[in-house]
Amino acid sequence: MDKMTKEQRHRCMAAIKSKGTRPEILVRKYLFARGFRYRLNHPRLPGHPDIVLRKYRTVIFVNGCFWHGHDNCPNFKMPKTNTDFWQKKINRNKQRDIDEQRQIASMGWHCITVWECQLKPHCRQQTLESLAQTLYRIYLADHSVRHYRLPDSEDEIHMAAEPEPTLE
Repeated sequence: MDKMTKEQRHRCMAAIKSKGTRPEILVRKYLFARGFRYRLNHPRLPGHPDIVLRKYRTVIFVNGCFWHGHDNCPNFKMPKTNTDFWQKKINRNKQRDIDEQRQIASMGWHCITVWECQLKPHCRQQTLESLAQTLYRIYLADHSVRHYRLPDSEDEIHMAAEPEPTLE
């Protein structure tokens, strides 16, 4: 049984924001302090990712464990009342998250998901440092020097601006 009246529960649930949440602000402050520059909730990308780092072609979703159904998480518990509604809603959210991440990946972007439980005080620093290292690796992989193989013999060399020599 719910400890709150219907009106109290409605007021509590209506006050929950989707943008500018405390976990999202933690990630944003950490990234900005480390020199990462980003955009928020980019409207041209599917799902309006929480953080968009164009230089790294990476999007970061900061997900709440309850709203996005984080599996095997102690913070995610299915409500005891109106269970069918919540089960369907959370499953729709999970499926939408998967679809949006596939769309973003097909556009050539990297997707990172940071869960609310990973930002709890006992493991926050490790999560944020791991996020920064991942972004550095993505940048280095995307901007690495590509080595081109030179042809072994002069017969293989073809210049586009010069006509091929003809023997007369």
